[in-house]
Amino acid sequence: MSIDLSSNVIHTDNGSLAYDYLVLAMGTETNYFGMENVRRKALPMKSIDDALELRNHVLLRLEEAARTEQAAEREKLGNIVIAGGGPTGVEIAGMLAEMGGNIVKKDYPTAARKGLGKIYLVDALDKLLAPMSKKSQQEASSVLVRLGVKVLLNSAVKDYVDDQVIFSSGERIPSARLIWTSGVIAREAPGLPAEVIGKGRRILVDEYNRVSGLEKVFAIGDVCLQRADPNFPQGHPQLAQVAIQHGTLLAQNFRSIAKGRSLTAFAYKDKGTMAIIAKFKAVVDLPNGFFKGFLAWLVWLFIHIIPIAGFRNKLKLAFNWFWSFATNDPTLRLIIRPEKERK
Repeated sequence: MSIDLSSNVIHTDNGSLAYDYLVLAMGTETNYFGMENVRRKALPMKSIDDALELRNHVLLRLEEAARTEQAAEREKLGNIVIAGGGPTGVEIAGMLAEMGGNIVKKDYPTAARKGLGKIYLVDALDKLLAPMSKKSQQEASSVLVRLGVKVLLNSAVKDYVDDQVIFSSGERIPSARLIWTSGVIAREAPGLPAEVIGKGRRILVDEYNRVSGLEKVFAIGDVCLQRADPNFPQGHPQLAQVAIQHGTLLAQNFRSIAKGRSLTAFAYKDKGTMAIIAKFKAVVDLPNGFFKGFLAWLVWLFIHIIPIAGFRNKLKLAFNWFWSFATNDPTLRLIIRPEKERK
């Protein structure tokens, strides 16, 4: 994709489109911070294909670990390093830890009896769930440690070579699986002036989400950086709720443009942040409070069911979740190849 600002045309792989107004909402992609080995070999978690490949990789390495007689090789195949202590990293760590306790012993008894490796959750910061409250951070760390996860803070991954995760301190962890949830970067928008691209490649916008200096180009969601909101002078968090509110207000402002009315400035209404940690364990930060545990877990499930289209789909998903949670035995453990193999 490229944008021709002089002609009001956007060029895509499927042809060119003229526009009166252009809205950029491409979202983000995984940020590997320039580490080529990590980009090529680590497992990201941004799409359904990524999730399928991650599942395939975990199951295949477990099968290899069950067959090998070499303790060092079995440790390497069993170790899992998750880089990134945000909500995604915390959730994956909790899920894999529970999988190790409920599924591995049953499906891979030989490997479990011989002893597998450990799950490591690492982050360059000194805390998990950095954007959330201190109570949420402490709860996440406490639950994961009880599940057997090794939480390593102030530990920045610098390379991934020969199934060795290498840290800035020089420490190495042998692991055939490096799961990368350590950050995102906005997708490129070729054709925009360099001066409108800010930190994390985010597009600088004014209080109406209009790209700085451009009258007919807007950007919303994770791809934009707006510092005009007095409550968020460093920009809004890259959350779905921000993007939803961006889109809702921009639609209203387009109607105002059509009627010749003045535009309404964006002000983010913080409805809270939540993260699931493990079964029956979650944390919820509200603007005026905090709660955790089973109730927070139920709220997390409810919020994630709401966007699913159709009552039948909601009911089916709720039943599948209930069955998996009740039995501790997800039924789908097939190795299914993603549509596109990563290169």
